[in-house]
Amino acid sequence: MKPSLFDFEEDRLKREVKRLKAERVLIQLPEGLKPEGSRLARIVEDAGAVAIVSADPCYGACDLSVREAKNLRADLLVHFGHSRIIERSEGISVIYIEARAMASRSPAVAEALHLLKLWNRIGLVTTIQHLHTLADIRRQLLKANKTAVIGDASNQLYPGQIIGCDYSNARVLMKDVDAFLFVGGGKFHALGVALATSMPTVVADPYELRAYSVDDEAQKIRRQRWGSIEGAAKAQSLGILIGLKIGQQRFEKAVEIRKKLETAGKRTTLLALHEITPESLMQYPDLDAYVNTACPRISLDDASKFHKPVLTVNESLVVAGELSWAQLLRKGWFQN
Repeated sequence: MKPSLFDFEEDRLKREVKRLKAERVLIQLPEGLKPEGSRLARIVEDAGAVAIVSADPCYGACDLSVREAKNLRADLLVHFGHSRIIERSEGISVIYIEARAMASRSPAVAEALHLLKLWNRIGLVTTIQHLHTLADIRRQLLKANKTAVIGDASNQLYPGQIIGCDYSNARVLMKDVDAFLFVGGGKFHALGVALATSMPTVVADPYELRAYSVDDEAQKIRRQRWGSIEGAAKAQSLGILIGLKIGQQRFEKAVEIRKKLETAGKRTTLLALHEITPESLMQYPDLDAYVNTACPRISLDDASKFHKPVLTVNESLVVAGELSWAQLLRKGWFQN
């Protein structure tokens, strides 16, 4: 993705810095937008504040750098590329700039129609970058004699919006559609749709101007996940991982899962960490498997990197005997 294809709302950025009389500003960007960091810092400094660009990874709106902003004594955090999902800001002013994309979607959607020919009722989903185009895409599908539906689960997301761990706007449509069309770049979010719904999912990528299905890859992940669940079911001792990122910290859920697993005869240890990596987990050789209560995508997308099973919350319920495999498929891998 090319940063020049996005609207960074530079005028609004300058106005907000001046309005808030910010003296020190922390800029946070996801990986694809980081090349714009220096330019955005200059805009902030032209508005009269000292700008600091966070060079740490940013995994989503849940990974909000408010604690880092406090440590740097910043009085404003500007978070690019995501919509607001966290109300907690620990006394730091936070501005979200969604960075809407300006790429043309029509060619990719036209390609996607060939892959959707077997289905008539199509669920439309996208990320924040393309949300403003869903009405036009719906009209494009209607012209092709498709019924296009945009889900609204009435939560904190916009209608039709999905994020890496929340596919409620897709799941709410499962009884009303035959397949899903995801508009956006890459497989990450589309695989999430396929895993959350177990329904056919096609990508219309406006950056690469192509369309493709993710169904085979989703099926491969399902098989891998069953192997991880089977491995964890044999484990005697499990680590329950508590994320320390501000939008991923679910202590109560970790305690709840711990009780269920101990009732099922497992020994457990609570572990808290900012970054869940293979290296951090290798330091606990007495633990045979892990339950990840932080970002579920770590379990799903990085499974091959870990030496022991790392389950999602819903997968741990299978090990605890509260869900069958069939029920997990219906419930999905994501905690909604």
